[in-house]
Amino acid sequence: MVAGLAGLLVVVLVVASGLWNRNASEARLKEWTDTQAVPVVSVVLPASSANQSSLDLPGRLEAYTRAPIYARVGGFLKAWYVDIGAPVKSGQLLAEIEAPDLDQQLLQAKAALASAEAAEALSTVTARRWLQLGGANTVSRQTVDEKTSDLTVKQALTKAAQAAVDRLEVLYAFKRLTAPFDGIVTARTTDIGALINAGNSGQELFEVSDLRSVRIYVQVPQMMSGQISVGMQATFTLPQYPGRQFSAVVSSLSHAMDTASKSMLVELHAENPDGTLFSAAYCQVHFLLAPLPNRLLLPVTAIMQSNQGTQVAVLSKDNRVALKPVQIGRDLGNSVEVTAGLSPQDKVIDAPPETLQAGNMVRVAAR
Repeated sequence: MVAGLAGLLVVVLVVASGLWNRNASEARLKEWTDTQAVPVVSVVLPASSANQSSLDLPGRLEAYTRAPIYARVGGFLKAWYVDIGAPVKSGQLLAEIEAPDLDQQLLQAKAALASAEAAEALSTVTARRWLQLGGANTVSRQTVDEKTSDLTVKQALTKAAQAAVDRLEVLYAFKRLTAPFDGIVTARTTDIGALINAGNSGQELFEVSDLRSVRIYVQVPQMMSGQISVGMQATFTLPQYPGRQFSAVVSSLSHAMDTASKSMLVELHAENPDGTLFSAAYCQVHFLLAPLPNRLLLPVTAIMQSNQGTQVAVLSKDNRVALKPVQIGRDLGNSVEVTAGLSPQDKVIDAPPETLQAGNMVRVAAR
């Protein structure tokens, strides 16, 4: 009897222990499931933008003065005397053009001038004689006027012939291509015997650039254009010179926004005494901007775009989510400036899940 009661008690204890363990496991599973259902988030605090006052933008270098050289007369290239990279002085001969058509036109114009001068000389003698006869009342006044008028016509024809010769002589001088200023030949696109067409509709023959100083052109976004001013100092780097910085100064602003990019063209000047800088090179320009008041920095990943506009998810004291509308200022690459809607004490959720809604419970990831 006692043994039976002891066995029954053991069975009851085993069953009770099993029920208790199962209930405990179910409770732990429910707790784990509930915990896993709460999203884990990272929290960042807004930083002051006082130390983030720089702006990096791509730029393009150009020679301070650059002149493409075209022919003013048609013909064939007789000879060229300088090649790319050659330093030249103002007025130095670059090339010569053979222009037989122009040569013949000049000879013809000179012959026409000689004929006009001879006709004028004869008309001058004739008019002088008729004036003497008219003074003695030997011939009519009408005849005298006709002879003097003929002299005036001959003088005008001589001037026209002289002008034609002068024009062709000016063109004749353009058979010699010369450098317009001191610089470097940065392009040569012709060779001996090449057909030359006159005017800028033809082929560019040479390019001369003054690289003692360079211009740098940068498109500054409208948001930051108000912080760029003439005389402002800047630095720039070139990919072919890693680790080296060059100095530049803002020389002019376009005071107009590009309709497509909504950016303003800014020109900077930089000295190039050793010829290190090249025309048409790409560079990265670094501006040091004055810090703006009441600006906070957030990672770009903390910004949420929705139908309600630009927002950030903020963590409340009870670990629930609140959505705050904010205004964005400058885009600094990995971070952005927040100009309104946020305080330095706000705990902002970084990279919030797309399904996150206001009022959701979240867990902060351990650091």
